[in-house]
Amino acid sequence: MKLLGIGSRINHAEYGKGVVTNLTSKHYWVTFIENGLETIDLDSNFEIIEAADSDVDSVSFFDIESSLASILKKWSDVSEVVPIADKYKGGKLILEPADTSMKSYELPIDTFFHKITMVRDRLRVMEQRVNSSDLDEQSKIDLQQYITRIYGSLTSFNILFKSDSHRFVGHKSK
Repeated sequence: MKLLGIGSRINHAEYGKGVVTNLTSKHYWVTFIENGLETIDLDSNFEIIEAADSDVDSVSFFDIESSLASILKKWSDVSEVVPIADKYKGGKLILEPADTSMKSYELPIDTFFHKITMVRDRLRVMEQRVNSSDLDEQSKIDLQQYITRIYGSLTSFNILFKSDSHRFVGHKSK
């Protein structure tokens, strides 16, 4: 099956006449005269009125958006939503001073967790910036070791993360 290119005109049994305005690996995005924008499967039953070549690598807006989001996540301090472990949702962190005449301090665990994930995200950004900097290799290695030790110091908070993939990982012994 040869893919239609953007600009191809078709006649669909349900939606009528339209023009292919985008495509993904599974769908054509077609703007129909009577029905507006619809997505149809690549193997849908339709009549080709005029085919435009699809000899270029077609990339959908969704693919571009996904790639851009991935790049921004990797290289900026834009943070992803990281879920807290279910057992801690709505809980509170209570700091009790040794001196019983002093008042304890309470903080919602969700707030504390948000601060921890922000520290993690900023460490990741720092790590990326160190790796892409003009520093000599030894300086990069030294800074990378400090960052790894910081991650290791934060592993105590891993119990708060719902997913293992979001947890802190420090230096591993061989």
